Amino acid sequence: MKVHNVEMVMSAVRPEQYPEDGYPEFALAGRSNVGKSSFINKMLGRRNIARTSSKPGKTQTLNFYKIEEQLFFVDVPGYGYAKVSKTEKEKWGGMIEQYLTSREPLVAAVQIVDIRHAPSADDINMYNFFVHYNIPAIVIATKADKIPKGKWDKHKKIVRETLNMLGDDPLYVFSSEKGIGVEAVWAEIESRMQR
Repeated sequence: MKVHNVEMVMSAVRPEQYPEDGYPEFALAGRSNVGKSSFINKMLGRRNIARTSSKPGKTQTLNFYKIEEQLFFVDVPGYGYAKVSKTEKEKWGGMIEQYLTSREPLVAAVQIVDIRHAPSADDINMYNFFVHYNIPAIVIATKADKIPKGKWDKHKKIVRETLNMLGDDPLYVFSSEKGIGVEAVWAEIESRMQR
């Protein structure tokens, strides 16, 4: 998809604030410092529509990005490292769970993991959550430019096995730095928009 028009239309914390356009939505989930903002920026061809931050846990709302009047990327708060209070974490957890389990236009979850490391316990819990609620998942193994291409398959296997991925959930190698995987991921997203 060639992205010409994109806007961050809203940051929501409650269902009544969600957009009502009815376009297919793709929720983006990942650990706090896994490179979710970089993924969004690369996919949308924008330098900083999603703010990247050296401080993990900056996203504290559901951020809706409307793309080409056809679909939404929904950036959900990162899990894991964020230095926030337990109460705050529980609040986010409730907000994310409510969105993921009850949002009608949600087509799939895009889970971002770091290809260099085996998925963390938080990554596994998140993936299991998608499986439990029958939410199709597209797994993106990012930072692929940081390891030799010859080792990608080995690392993909580790990701697949650690997450215990379902056979029909796809796994893509990605690099925000080098643009690896952008077209393949767009093709996957577009095919799901038609279903």
